[in-house]
Amino acid sequence: MARKKKKTEEQEKQENEKIDEEIDLKLSEELDIDFEEDFEEDLDLEEELDLLDTEDLESGLEPREKIIDKDEEKKQLYLSCGIHIGTKLLSGDARRFIYRQTNYGLYVIDLTKTDERLTIAAKFLSKYIEEGSDRVIVTSVRRYGKEPVKKFCQVLGCKAITDRFIPGSLTNPLIDDYIKDASVVVIVDPHADKVILREAKLARIPVVALFDTDDTLDGIDLAVPANNRGKKALGLAFWLLARQILLELGKISSEEEFKYTLEEFTSKIVPMYRQE
Repeated sequence: MARKKKKTEEQEKQENEKIDEEIDLKLSEELDIDFEEDFEEDLDLEEELDLLDTEDLESGLEPREKIIDKDEEKKQLYLSCGIHIGTKLLSGDARRFIYRQTNYGLYVIDLTKTDERLTIAAKFLSKYIEEGSDRVIVTSVRRYGKEPVKKFCQVLGCKAITDRFIPGSLTNPLIDDYIKDASVVVIVDPHADKVILREAKLARIPVVALFDTDDTLDGIDLAVPANNRGKKALGLAFWLLARQILLELGKISSEEEFKYTLEEFTSKIVPMYRQE
């Protein structure tokens, strides 16, 4: 009986510890990072992960009285938008961009790599940007990416595709939707935008892509490591990219001259669970 009682007490202790861990995990997730599924029923995706949404990420942060310098300010902006938060999966191609792994299994992207690749992407795209032309095609199937893509193309004058991509648009001159001047394709997510990615590869058109921890480099010529599911992360990526391109083109002489706000590049979609 004593042994049985001791065993019962040990089991109860283990159960209590497990409950405490679950409570701590839940609290941490509520305070720091929220996950939300972000996909459409018409997408033929093999698997969808819990996707990051950092809407409440700044709510628990104390206001900073003084910004040390511009680099520190940019770093805080990156962190507040969650552009560095990856998924729980890690591909071999993404290993070079990883800083560490959290206690909850999420891979964290190295912000120095993100910042460096955004600058490289801006320099590359600035060579093709022509207002009113179809040389640069920017596309997003993901709902959180549609508004940033539209604003990006409005600011720079390139072509946005936020609805269904018509197969053959890059390879078949006989169809009405054929884009004959396409020189570069920019995609938000290699998984969701796989149709245009595959076609750009066939047409030998270079592809620039936001690159999360579970993505592969197949068909991608320039990868920008970033959280490509989060609403605020996507808005920040396209806001920074648009600003840097205008600097490269000489249309603005400083970052302060960029007249568009981050909010203008961020999706206004409110998740259902927040509406409730």
